[in-house]
Amino acid sequence: MKRIITATVQNRSGVLNRVTGMLQRRQFNISSISVGETETPGISKMTLVVEVSDNQKAEQLTKQLNKQIDVIKVSDITDKSIVARELALIKVASSPQLSNEIQGLITPFRATVIDISKDSITIQVTGKPEKIDALIALLKPYGIKELSKTGVTAFLRGHQPQPAQIAEINQFTV
Repeated sequence: MKRIITATVQNRSGVLNRVTGMLQRRQFNISSISVGETETPGISKMTLVVEVSDNQKAEQLTKQLNKQIDVIKVSDITDKSIVARELALIKVASSPQLSNEIQGLITPFRATVIDISKDSITIQVTGKPEKIDALIALLKPYGIKELSKTGVTAFLRGHQPQPAQIAEINQFTV
């Protein structure tokens, strides 16, 4: 099963190598990894999508990541309310006659054309991984010349009050 793990880390040389090396030594397969700076200088966030066989292995993974030097916090956010996005660039074989057809096909996905040449069209799409996979499947018959995906980046949604908290708030509202 795939798990989405976030790790807040010090933005230092070698951190990514140590994290991926630990995962490799313990034979975890990384489906995707996304790393970038956060709003705090010197701090980065990693989003890892990792294949694990069961919940015990997922727990072992988070404990091992927490032990790594320069790792500040690790969370398995798979089963929580999250915002997750991915970016894909897709170069599709095209001709002037097919260009309008392809543009009509990508419109419902809110994808955009970022480059057109006489024999190809390059598309940019962002969204949930399932949305991107669906668009790729639709474009395959046209002939995908090149494909590049960023991998998932994700974090928890903003705090949402629970029904009991809403009732309590409403009790004091006039």
